Parts: sequence; C-alpha cells; structure tokens
Amino acid sequence: MNEAPSLPLPLLDAATPPYRPHRHSRSLHLPIRGVNYHLRLWGDPGWCTAQRPALVLVHGWMDVAASWQFLVDAMAQDRFIVAPDWRGFGHSRVAAHTDSYWFPDYLADLEAFLCAPEVAWPALPHIDLLGHSMGGNVVMMYAGIRPSRIRRLINLEGFGLPERPPEHAPAQYAKWLDELAVPQELRPYENAEGVARRLMKNNPRLSPDKATWLAGHWAQADHEGRWHIMGDPAHKRVNPTLYRVAEVLACWKRITAPVLSVVGRQTNMAQWWGERYTLAEFEQRLTVVPQVRSEWIEDCGHMLHHDQPQVLARLIESFLD
Repeated sequence: MNEAPSLPLPLLDAATPPYRPHRHSRSLHLPIRGVNYHLRLWGDPGWCTAQRPALVLVHGWMDVAASWQFLVDAMAQDRFIVAPDWRGFGHSRVAAHTDSYWFPDYLADLEAFLCAPEVAWPALPHIDLLGHSMGGNVVMMYAGIRPSRIRRLINLEGFGLPERPPEHAPAQYAKWLDELAVPQELRPYENAEGVARRLMKNNPRLSPDKATWLAGHWAQADHEGRWHIMGDPAHKRVNPTLYRVAEVLACWKRITAPVLSVVGRQTNMAQWWGERYTLAEFEQRLTVVPQVRSEWIEDCGHMLHHDQPQVLARLIESFLD
C-alpha cells in the first residue's frame, strides 16, 4: 500500500458557503431493537425494478448517513436509496445507557430495517447493498448470512481486522474491564467551523464546502453553543471479544452475489495496524468470495465517497448494471 502523501489543509474561510445537495433526502425514524433509528431516504420506491432494486448504503465508524450525499449526487441514475445512522451514531439514539457496542447488533439492526414496512420496500426478493469501512464488514458478513437477499454487493475498504491468537483473550477482556471504569468523552468544538476544520484535518482531501455542509450533520450545538460530534463516546471502548477471521471467512464463502471491492490508492493500512495486517492479506481473504472484482481509485484515501464521489459513482453504477 502506498504511503499517504502529506497534503496541505484546504483553506476554510468563515464565509465559506456550504455544499449544495442536488438530490434531497427525507428522514424516517423507526423504533428498532431499543433504538430510535434514523434512516435517510433518497428517491421513490416506485423507481425500483428487479434489475434496479433499492440501494442500501451503510456508513463506517464515527460517520453518519448524510455522509453519502456527495456520492448520491454524483450518480447519473435516479434510484431509491436508503441509508441508516448506525446505532449510537447521528440521530440513531440508544434509549438506555450503553457500555459497549457489539458487532452482531449491526447485523440484527440491518435485518430489522430491511424488513420494516415503514420504509415502503418494493416487493422484490433482493436489494443492492454497499458498506464503507465498518459498514463494509457488516455487509460482507450479512451477505453470507442472508445470501438470497442481496443482488449486488459493494465493499468500500471493509478490510476487517488482524488475526489474533486466543492467548490474547485474557488481556483483551482485562483492557475492556479497565475501560468500563473510565468515562469516555468526545471533544466539543466552539462552533461549526471548528467541526469543519476537524473534518479537514482528518481528511485533507475534503473540500471546504463539503466540510462546512457535513459539519452540520456530523455534529450539533448544545444550549451553550458548543458543538458535539453525534456519536456515543462508548464507541471508543475496545471490543472484549477477539476478531475471529475463520468465522468471518465462513460467512464470506457463502456470498452468492457478485462483489465489488474498492480501495483508495492512498489508503495506508499501516497507520492502523503496522505490519500486523496488510493489503496483501486482505486480498488473500477475498479469494474465498465466489465472485469478486477489485478496483482502485487514484488520488483517494479511506473516505472514498468524499474524495472521489464522481469516480466512485461511475464504478458503482457500471457494476450494478
């Protein structure tokens, strides 16, 4: 994997006009498994056909459904698109206090809203499903667990995690117990401009207009005017259970839908895992998937849907058709 270049931060003027969406979404709130779930919907269910079913987009860790706006706008086709805020992110608020978030809950939540009549899902046997990062891991597993539900599957940098031996389990559980005793916090910001600057610091390829628009969906102001990221700080705690590669691959092997895997050329996996998990190992894992096509996008990092939405949209639409 190429090393990510050192990029200068884009200039952000206080008067920077926010990005203007071309396709407008509507919100739907549903009670799902103890969560007041928020879904963002674009388009009309009546547009769906067997060859062009509903497209479901699921975001990654510390992201929100509104993050897909740039990709939705870049698509040439009008489609019915549904994107959730995962539990504990965005407007999907957990009713009770939560110490930790469990990966199987994302699978169960996905299953629940795919069956929710309030979404007005067309009476079709399948959907097209796309996930980014953490969401990419969710959709890959779900497509192997419920293979008949998925017509086409797209994984945007849903790499998974390094293999860890069972001997690491005691220390992992101990770390989790230690973290439960410490309140988790997310840093507040003085204003929306501060949020936008944080977004551009995380991703220097994010343009000021997109950062300004996204800041209003990624965070919200309290009664004192400070801005807070719309994510439960409990997401920062480690998962007490180890990532079980053999179980994940057993799910991947059962995927029947054609799969498109997309990676940004400047994504640097070493920044997360060093040499413990490489792109070559991820590509080796993908070989268990019966039908998979791998693509790169140039001048692009982990946030593909922000960095190159037009290029990504063309890849997606070509694959879906």
